[in-house]
Amino acid sequence: MTAPTPPYALLAELTHACLLHCAYCSNPLELTRRSQELGPAQWADVFHQAAELGVLHTHISGGEPLLRKDLEQITRSAVDAGLYTQLVTSGVGLTAERLDALVDAGLHSVQLSVQHADARRSDELAGHPAFTAKQQAAALVRERDLPLGINVVLHRHNLDALDALMELAVAWDAERIELANTQFYGWGLLNRAALMPSREQLAAAGAQVEAWKERLDGTVEITWVVPDYFSGTPKPCMGGWGAVSLTVTPDGTTLPCPAAATLPGLDAPNATERRLRWIWEESPAFNAYRGTDWMPDPCRSCERRTEDFGGCRCQAFALTGDASRTDPACSLSPDHATLIDLTRPGTLPELIPRRPVAASRLPARTVQQHVTGERVSDLSDAAVTQSVEGA
Repeated sequence: MTAPTPPYALLAELTHACLLHCAYCSNPLELTRRSQELGPAQWADVFHQAAELGVLHTHISGGEPLLRKDLEQITRSAVDAGLYTQLVTSGVGLTAERLDALVDAGLHSVQLSVQHADARRSDELAGHPAFTAKQQAAALVRERDLPLGINVVLHRHNLDALDALMELAVAWDAERIELANTQFYGWGLLNRAALMPSREQLAAAGAQVEAWKERLDGTVEITWVVPDYFSGTPKPCMGGWGAVSLTVTPDGTTLPCPAAATLPGLDAPNATERRLRWIWEESPAFNAYRGTDWMPDPCRSCERRTEDFGGCRCQAFALTGDASRTDPACSLSPDHATLIDLTRPGTLPELIPRRPVAASRLPARTVQQHVTGERVSDLSDAAVTQSVEGA
């Protein structure tokens, strides 16, 4: 097999701990304990290996990376390795003093998450009084002339506020806004029925996005991530499995994409045990779905097989239980009808907030339901008490 092209980006998930409880969170149901997180020296080694491999850009993320007291040291090590650094944060805890320390460490840019343009609705969706902190964080970032990006995960509960969200991004002087319709992994998959938008909402929002692109005329970069549940065309899996980026999770587990931890039998390597070059070029996990030899029909004989790469492996697994099947988002998939059923209007269950809970603590029926698409029953208090912060 020809050696793969070097990756461009590294997603560095420093922690799974987070003060927010967003019901669409794509982090796994089983979160890494704080005691298992990589230390600053280990992250420095990861960054230097990544740079040697060809990585240019690292997203310093979580969870909430500001909960790491050594964030400045970790950021400095990424900068010293020659990487462009972007802090991906909720903004909670980003004080002037903290941001100044990060700027001194060499931080290049900030991406700020926003749940809604209305403060009350934003706090409700975040499960934490965070809107004011976000607004203040945005001002602090722009006062220091750092590039500011706004990320909004869109779903049934905020798509109708798209115009207001764009107005907020402009008012906060963002250079880029990513409007990313929910990708159903982790807690997002658990809450799929409650988050699923209507076709009418999506059509209206899509028209609004085009109007804003014309109105702003390139002064603000706008990215619109369409939900492939509705399009009939699957998205390339992270630009192709193991093609452009890699993810290192809080304990060093290294993945071709953030959601790949859900795939059974993947045997993902760990950056504390293997060099990143071997992981990227030679590991069975990263080579599992590269190329086209693994593909079943209709992918194997499809003229789009080198464009969409058979779609998303994690989505195929979430919807069919088999990561090697054609992504049901594709209209040619034998499982496409199942996906169509999921997008039809139905009873709207309540959102289950993301909690720092081990999957083993979730009731078995709840885990089964979130995979099969049945309505999810409420979690008991006992199932959501294990704190990552204190684990």
